[in-house]
Amino acid sequence: MQQQTRVLERKVFYSGQKIFAEGDRGDRAYLIQSGNVDIIKNEMPLATLGAGELFGEMALIDDKPRMATAVANGDVAVVIISRDSFNEKLSKADPFIRGLLNIFVRNIRNLTR
Repeated sequence: MQQQTRVLERKVFYSGQKIFAEGDRGDRAYLIQSGNVDIIKNEMPLATLGAGELFGEMALIDDKPRMATAVANGDVAVVIISRDSFNEKLSKADPFIRGLLNIFVRNIRNLTR
C-alpha cells in the first residue's frame, strides 16, 4: 500500500500586504504561524488575529465570496489550507457538525451585513 505524502504550503506576507479582499472567491483558508492579520470590512477593523488562529474558512464552508479583507499587520507566516484539504477533513465530520457550521457561517454573514 502506497502512503500519500501531504505537503503543507507555507507562505509569508509582508507588512501591509493584502492576503485577500472582500468579494474575492475563497479557495483557501489560512492558519497563522507567526505575526498578526487585520480583518477589515468597509475600511473598519473587525479583528486582529495572531498565531494559531484560522481565517478565510467561511468561504470554504459556504462557497460564498469573502466577506472581509485580510491584511498583514507586520510580517506574517501562514500555512495555507486548500479547498480540497478542507473538504476532505469536513467530509469526515459528523453531519450534525457540518450542519452546525453552515448555520454559524450564515448567522455571521447576516450579522455583518
